[in-house]
Amino acid sequence: MIRAMKRSIERNKKKKMSIALALGLSASFALTGCSSNESEKEASAVPFNETGLPIVEKEVTLNFVSPKQPLAPDYSEMVIFDRLQEATNVSIEWNNIPGDGYQEKKNLLLASGDLPDAFYASGFTDQDLMQHGQSGTIIPLEDLIDKYAPNLKKLFEERPELKQIVTAPDGHIYSLPRAEEMDLIGMPNIMYINQTWLDKLGLEMPTTLEEYHDVLKTFKEKDPNGNGKKDEIGLTFWFNGWAGNEGDLIGLFGLPDASFEADHRVVRDGKVIYAATQPEYKEAIAYYHQWVKEGLIDPEVVTQDTAQLFAKGKTEDPTLGSFIWWEDTEVVGTDRVDDYAILPPLKGKDGEIIVGRSNYSEYGRDAFIITSANANPEITMRWVDQLYDPKMSAQINWGPIGEIYEEDENGKLVNKELPEGVAMGELRQKVAPGGPFVVLKEHFGKVVEMEPRAKERLEILEKYYKPHMVEENYPQIFFSAEELEKINTIEPEIKEFVKQKEAQWLVEGGIEEEWDEYVEQLEGMGLNELMEVYQTGLDRFNKEL
Repeated sequence: MIRAMKRSIERNKKKKMSIALALGLSASFALTGCSSNESEKEASAVPFNETGLPIVEKEVTLNFVSPKQPLAPDYSEMVIFDRLQEATNVSIEWNNIPGDGYQEKKNLLLASGDLPDAFYASGFTDQDLMQHGQSGTIIPLEDLIDKYAPNLKKLFEERPELKQIVTAPDGHIYSLPRAEEMDLIGMPNIMYINQTWLDKLGLEMPTTLEEYHDVLKTFKEKDPNGNGKKDEIGLTFWFNGWAGNEGDLIGLFGLPDASFEADHRVVRDGKVIYAATQPEYKEAIAYYHQWVKEGLIDPEVVTQDTAQLFAKGKTEDPTLGSFIWWEDTEVVGTDRVDDYAILPPLKGKDGEIIVGRSNYSEYGRDAFIITSANANPEITMRWVDQLYDPKMSAQINWGPIGEIYEEDENGKLVNKELPEGVAMGELRQKVAPGGPFVVLKEHFGKVVEMEPRAKERLEILEKYYKPHMVEENYPQIFFSAEELEKINTIEPEIKEFVKQKEAQWLVEGGIEEEWDEYVEQLEGMGLNELMEVYQTGLDRFNKEL
């Protein structure tokens, strides 16, 4: 009913200006649409305004496919897209697919030819981009960007590397970027420990691996939650996850494996090595198997997903002694967050503190794809370019004015106080779609106030981790079609095999006895050939710097 009322509102100049301001677009930019309504593009299926707002005088509907996070509503119910529709006169018919099943359904759509107009937050791999770009299933975007995307063009001028990241080896741009420049690149996993339990049991904050072991053992044996049950969990994490993983635990044996999505790709002195075949990895897994045997590591750690991990921080009686994640409130909730403290990086086996640097990049190149089925690519590019206005990008990434932000006297977006008992991570899923956006470091403090959680992570990074972090990681490289074919032929099987073996060895042991056969099997699966491709890519990337 509310949406029907919105659509019946007269779109006069005053209304267009107020909507544009709510979106974060400038009033002058919005008003240019009033003088350009006669401008049409013959190639488009319907007339449209090449500049200004609305984009079209008569409402046009586009069909988008997009994944969504577990707590997110259908995007048709998001305030931010309602406002965009009011401002642009472009309606989006959303096909939202839960994230867990998205890749399979996306691939079925591509194989069947039953294409939407666009894929939003597309999840396209580099191989997808090259394969479907060169086959014509998705269209090149560079000419559309040049003609119809002034916001994105400006960002490309300010950050040439952003344009470079989306430019394929064949010279075309098949996808649009996302970027969040918070200087959190390489952000390690943060280890947290139950300070309330430390105090209750008279324990000091551990500083070495063995001290940490002893603390976890005491947590398990001394009933710190006082309920008379042996329900305490010493340590849990997201096994092989892209965050909150075991990489820095392995690093305590001399080789931080803080890789991204379990790629185990580590750079040392310009050379790419596979961490999961190194002696430090072998020693670490054998060591932590003993922790599993002693009950110090969560017995479900190799099978749980993030929802199960988060639930363990919110049990009726507190049961979680220590965990690895990038933010405490998301795991333990607002009512227990004060019970936990940062566990500073531990001294490893050799007495050194070494912190890994993740291969995660603050830039991404799969934020938006336009397909060959789209009869109105110019209108689509004009629509998505609204998201690259700096103030709008902030709202796409974190949430809209009125729900996450309010504007101060200078028009800067400032964070509203969160409702009591609400975690920002959960609220953000419900109100912010993500996808195509760019927030540059110079936007913070001028366009938008940095999210409190991000401020906290930066402070943690500076205080605890940066002094000990390794210098090198593997950058985001756009490989050629031939290189991608080789990577995607070899790597998935290797990753799955290594994940299964690590899980087996953590829970059941046996790594020492099986190690030589394991390494030999990986070499037979093409590991050396895979590392050669990654080394060639790294050498080429470094030469182009």
